[in-house]
Amino acid sequence: MPKLYEFELGKAADILTRELFKLKEGEIFVITADTESDERVVEATARAAFALGAKPMVIWLASPLGVGKAADPMLPQEALVGALKGADAWVEFNNEWLLYSTTYDIVMKENKKLRYLCLVGMNADMMVRCIGRIDYPLLGKFLEKITELTKKAKEMRITTPAGCDVTFRNPEPMRIGYSLGYADTPGSHMMAGQIGWAPVYETINGKIVFDGSVVPPIGLLREPIELTVERGEIVKIEGGKEAVEFDTWLRSFNDPNMLKIAHICYGFNPGAKLTGDIVEDERVWGCVEWGIGNFPGRPAASHTDGICLNASVWLDGEQILDKGKCIHPELAELAKKLGKQ
Repeated sequence: MPKLYEFELGKAADILTRELFKLKEGEIFVITADTESDERVVEATARAAFALGAKPMVIWLASPLGVGKAADPMLPQEALVGALKGADAWVEFNNEWLLYSTTYDIVMKENKKLRYLCLVGMNADMMVRCIGRIDYPLLGKFLEKITELTKKAKEMRITTPAGCDVTFRNPEPMRIGYSLGYADTPGSHMMAGQIGWAPVYETINGKIVFDGSVVPPIGLLREPIELTVERGEIVKIEGGKEAVEFDTWLRSFNDPNMLKIAHICYGFNPGAKLTGDIVEDERVWGCVEWGIGNFPGRPAASHTDGICLNASVWLDGEQILDKGKCIHPELAELAKKLGKQ
């Protein structure tokens, strides 16, 4: 009997390697994974790459007890850097991710041809829903339109039913980009369905309430975690046991930058659902995700991401989302075609 999504997983791996990476014959394609990764995803991707004439190289690692730079002491850094500096393309399936680690920083700086795609924590079910069943041209139109609208906005407000209410200004000029999942050009790329940017940090004020997941250190939340933010810095964390756990974790690094907001993202992948896997959670339709800690240009000991579900968004006073649903006419029409009301 076939395993769950055995046939569909093969198609998703083909889309990943052929369409998103556009792998060519002879290219060196490195797949990294750890002992928490889904071996079916790794093997299907390696098979698909090999079928295209590429040279897949799978690197399995012991799972570090942390992510980003917190994983540094537990990684075979020199060997990893050496392998990745010689690669043409790299997909990361590690559950305890290498993204933002020193290994990642060195490789992305020194291997200018490298095409990296962050698919941390990927499993067969997610790969089928969030990669294999996506209408990429249509989703691209949606992401381009909401990016265009946001880029024009100077002042923003975001609320959620859980109590989030935060305002901020966008920088001028504004660096904002959306991920459509393609990794066919040099640089760092993300799974389809996210739009991210960094606000003017000192203008971020209000309440950010995580009610989806926080990764690391928790995963799916049983109760909301409320952050009071002043001028881009977390000054208070309130809630139950998980809020205490999160507060303790952030402060355990003795790094003031671990209490600073790093970025914000919209989530818009039609196949994504809340699972506790952050690469999927931050693409749940109509959510916003806040990154805290390490970020290019402002290093910190680690990085974490938290999810605010069912967001309402105002751009210069004009509302475009209401509790996660698109109410801007053009966005609403495209969302309907993507199967999202």
